[in-house]
Amino acid sequence: MFKPVELFVGLRYTRAKRRNHFISFISLSSMMGIALGVTALITVLSVMNGFEKEVRERILDMVSHLTVTDFDNGLRNWQEVLKATKKNENVIAAAPYIEAQGMLINGSSVNGTLIRGIYPDKEPAVSNVFSKMKKGSFSDLKPGKFGIILGQDLARILGVHVGDKVTMVTPSANVTPAGVAPRLKRFTVVGIFYLGYYQYDSAMAFVHVSDAQRLFRMKGKVTGVRAKLNDLFAAPLTREQLQEKDLSDYWVRDWSSYHANWFRAVKIEKRMIFLLLLLIVAVAAFNIVSTLVMVVTDKQSDIAILRTLGASPGSIMGIFMVQGAIIGFIGTLLGTVGGVSLALNLDVVVPFLEKIFGIHILDPAVYYISVVPSDLHWDDVWMICSISLVLGLAATLYPAWRASKTQPAEALRYE
Repeated sequence: MFKPVELFVGLRYTRAKRRNHFISFISLSSMMGIALGVTALITVLSVMNGFEKEVRERILDMVSHLTVTDFDNGLRNWQEVLKATKKNENVIAAAPYIEAQGMLINGSSVNGTLIRGIYPDKEPAVSNVFSKMKKGSFSDLKPGKFGIILGQDLARILGVHVGDKVTMVTPSANVTPAGVAPRLKRFTVVGIFYLGYYQYDSAMAFVHVSDAQRLFRMKGKVTGVRAKLNDLFAAPLTREQLQEKDLSDYWVRDWSSYHANWFRAVKIEKRMIFLLLLLIVAVAAFNIVSTLVMVVTDKQSDIAILRTLGASPGSIMGIFMVQGAIIGFIGTLLGTVGGVSLALNLDVVVPFLEKIFGIHILDPAVYYISVVPSDLHWDDVWMICSISLVLGLAATLYPAWRASKTQPAEALRYE
């Protein structure tokens, strides 16, 4: 006989005899329910992580990891700020920029625009927009030439292409003998970019820093300095380091603060979906309770015989806890294998299903992200497995406790 006895007897009870096939069916249903719940949890959380990663990357194509600005309008000693920013070990690149609002006009088409002045040779080190160019390049922005690079949707709204002219209207005004007149300047479209994020593709434009300084009357000044980090998740820590030491007189912001509401909403949504899908595992775990209750009722005489042979109430409790734990363990193992396999192969599974059913889960005509992304996080997998195992084990406590309270004399009275 194997040792310990509780493990041996518990394993024997998991194998059905002819007279208790129904109990085995419920055990199998509980096992498959746990497996299904764990698979769904791992897959759905991986998909949500994938969407979060995709949107975050598209946001960070435009938003820098870290920005340093002054509290008033403009940063004059930006060269010193640039050097101080680069001193931090987490900063791999930094570049100055100018940011202001304006309106672009082409014929009867008018659109409010966020104008960003950049140095074309420095911007690629802190931004990925240069790799998203559809037409033209950053090098086409020449000082004094008043060239402009537009987002693809903004160019479509204005109805312009590379080589066309657009008129920019700035918030400041000129005082003339005829009265106050808005400041206007003609720009030539020299490039078009596409990030796949409508907020920026429809309302963002790039010009050369020198042209922006002349247009917005910021001679010798810039709005701030943008920095790129070797680890974007270290941005809050880097911000604190810079704010406390070299840049205490400046306003330092990290990328998470620019879209704090969006990231907070995603976190809350992930938490709620996790709790909802966890109910599938909880329901399957409750099925373990009903399974073990019926097993305990069916094995009353066996329990009584074991007690008369010297088995303690703790041993009887251990026998049925082993049986329930096996159901939970196998269900969790199957669910983990299925969930991880599905999460890692969604790029194959989803197109296969779309081809079979002739549908588009994410229609490219509607959604900017046309494929179902997946980003498997192993810490999510371990957390899901741990919770599933704990629920499965907790479900065995009451039936096992009831079994340990069985009185041998009462159980054998009618045998």
